[in-house]
Amino acid sequence: QVELVESGGGLVQPGGSLRLSCAASGSIFRINTMAWHRQAPGKQRELVAAITSSGRTNYADSVKGRFTISRDNAKNTVYLQMNSLKPEDTADYYCYADIRLLFKVASDGYWGQGTQVTVSS
Repeated sequence: QVELVESGGGLVQPGGSLRLSCAASGSIFRINTMAWHRQAPGKQRELVAAITSSGRTNYADSVKGRFTISRDNAKNTVYLQMNSLKPEDTADYYCYADIRLLFKVASDGYWGQGTQVTVSS
């Protein structure tokens, strides 16, 4: 019913930049909050950044000033611009969206399949 497709991950040197994208498709009535989470090897998944449908954002302290989350509501897409990347940013990054489908009253959370980001020299 809903698919979230991420792109933009890869290998980058410390100090470099990457831009992640996540496009939602399916029987979508409305997308509420969209977010990026990440999970490093041996660690729990953590919230990186989130953005509401009206554009309000919040960030993990570890990425404030370096990462920027944005969205294009017309394209049902959320982005994560990552600058000044550090080795500790290495993780699998997952897109999340709170979506109300056309034939449902309540919204549900959906996850993308993940995209790998490796920061290494």
